[in-house]
Amino acid sequence: MKRYVNLAVTVAAVAATVLPALLGGPHAWWVLPLAVASSVPVLWRDRALLRVALLVGVATTVSASLGAPPLLPVGPLVCLYTFAARASLPIRLLGVALTAAGLLVSLLYPRPDVEVLRYLSVAYLFAYALGTSTRARRTQAAALAERDRRVAGERTAAVLRERTRIARDLHDILTHAVGVMIVQAEAGPLLVRHQPDRADATFATIAATGRDAVVQLRRAVGSLYEPADQPLDQPGLDHLPVLVERVRAAGLDAVLTVSPSGGAVAPPPPDVGVAAYRIVQESLTNVVRHAGARSVRVRLDHAANSLTVSVTDDGRGHQASESSRPGYGIVGMRERAHACGGTLRTGPASDGHGFTVTATLPLPAPAVV
Repeated sequence: MKRYVNLAVTVAAVAATVLPALLGGPHAWWVLPLAVASSVPVLWRDRALLRVALLVGVATTVSASLGAPPLLPVGPLVCLYTFAARASLPIRLLGVALTAAGLLVSLLYPRPDVEVLRYLSVAYLFAYALGTSTRARRTQAAALAERDRRVAGERTAAVLRERTRIARDLHDILTHAVGVMIVQAEAGPLLVRHQPDRADATFATIAATGRDAVVQLRRAVGSLYEPADQPLDQPGLDHLPVLVERVRAAGLDAVLTVSPSGGAVAPPPPDVGVAAYRIVQESLTNVVRHAGARSVRVRLDHAANSLTVSVTDDGRGHQASESSRPGYGIVGMRERAHACGGTLRTGPASDGHGFTVTATLPLPAPAVV
């Protein structure tokens, strides 16, 4: 398309310059070559603007200085428009200076013609202003296109983050529920034969775990249809006692400790509460499925600017962590901590027996009244 527009502009410049020289009656032999030189090179202005503008300008200036019939300088006007529309600032200034010099020489030598100078100055100013307007529109279009690309990239990144978040939620919900249900289901037949009263509690725990998993799955999938700025409808710190109680029902000596106690600390932001809950949930799932532990301790330490969550078991320690599939459990917990600006540490317990997961999640500074 640009090629055809350039060809059409060249044809118009040639027609406006060469045809009057051909049809204007007898002239000196040099009139037609100068008319061609001042219009035809416009075709190549995109490749060599400075050289084309210099050739066209010199041909126009020489033609006017030698007394050729007055013609509309279409070629120089087109070159000046191109300078304003496409060239860099130094090239634009050079083009304006050369155009002004050629215009002054053409109209002041050999006989000054102030009236023609006035009209041609207006024409040149109009051509430059038109080129500047074209440059502004092109710059604005490029800025809008860049903004659209940036917005599209941000939307794509937001979609990927949301998919990752939902995938982590689904992984945590399913692995915890299925892990607890498997342990309870395996113990159920033995308890039915030897301890029927405990068997009823075991099957009740399986049912409660399944129902809770269904509720959480509905919440996680339902968040796909809600605006991103809606509050998180997910379990938080208030749901940890139920989570620990469910693990205790699975046969582990599970204890939850909160420091300081008594509700003296303001609740953390929803995203921090959800991250803490999911980290505890995933840690307990690993303990139930892989650690072979008899007890597990969950501790929440509230500080002025942070919340520390630790889960410590007395199981097989590093062997348990290595037997779990890498890339899901611990990596997912670390991503949740990093998403809140926190850190996650994993390793052997301080006494050398068992395994500890510790997450430190920052809290916003309290408002100053």
